[in-house]
Amino acid sequence: MKSLFYTTTIGLYILMATASAGELNWSFKSPAFHYGNGYSTHVLSVEQLQFNRKKELEEKREAELREAEREAENTTLAKFLKNVESRIYATLSKQLVDNMFATCDETTTTCPTTGTAEIDGASIYWIKDTTASTITIQITQDDGTFTELTVPIGDFNF
Repeated sequence: MKSLFYTTTIGLYILMATASAGELNWSFKSPAFHYGNGYSTHVLSVEQLQFNRKKELEEKREAELREAEREAENTTLAKFLKNVESRIYATLSKQLVDNMFATCDETTTTCPTTGTAEIDGASIYWIKDTTASTITIQITQDDGTFTELTVPIGDFNF
């Protein structure tokens, strides 16, 4: 029996000599609790996610507003009013051009050499210079922007 005790004791000493222990390290898995490199990355990630979400919501609202505006512009009534407005402006411009380029002869009692029109806050003034054979058109918009055109009068040969 003594030999069994000695053998067991020596075996335990051998096993204990080969066993080694290391330092136990423990840390949180969440970077929110780690004040090293992980915490700043975590905070930046959260901020970026919040920013992206707010931006997506804002873009979605703007897209919905644009869609509502497009739908309002594509109604039958809106199309009709646009068409009427276009025809009115076309008629006004035709009358203006007819007066500018009207030919005067002995039978014509009135021959306009100037004219003025007000359209949507813009002032259109034209003057015909029969000696230089030109028509000068001056357009002054409501913001003060000024445009001048000089058009020759005569036969155009193409």
